[in-house]
Amino acid sequence: MFGAIPLLIVPFVLYNLGLLGIFGGGDDPWATEIFSVHMMSGGVFSMTLGDLMVLIGLIFFFAEMVKSTRTTNASIMDHLLSTFVFVAFLVEFLLVKGAAHSVFFTLMVIALIDVLAGFAVSMRSASRDINLN
Repeated sequence: MFGAIPLLIVPFVLYNLGLLGIFGGGDDPWATEIFSVHMMSGGVFSMTLGDLMVLIGLIFFFAEMVKSTRTTNASIMDHLLSTFVFVAFLVEFLLVKGAAHSVFFTLMVIALIDVLAGFAVSMRSASRDINLN
């Protein structure tokens, strides 16, 4: 049953926790610098909390793509729940002031691609399961 839970709910929940002030206060918690590294080129690489959120979303997106290759009954429920997660992203983006941010928009697009790619992969793998004699 836990295999059907869409993993992109994790960045959704983390973003909302950030809106509540768990990751620090201020007007834009996503601009908070986590670390910076001085490169050999002389440039400075810095990672913000928003960058980390997008990275977490991409990691969970990869795991969702691996899950979508399954051809079990749970995969149908997984696709349905992934669609609900995308709808939750979309509704929050349209209605919540704190969600009008590029980080949230990027996470929402990742959720949309998860839904579209999940259905495309499932249809493609289902067509290979049909045996014609």
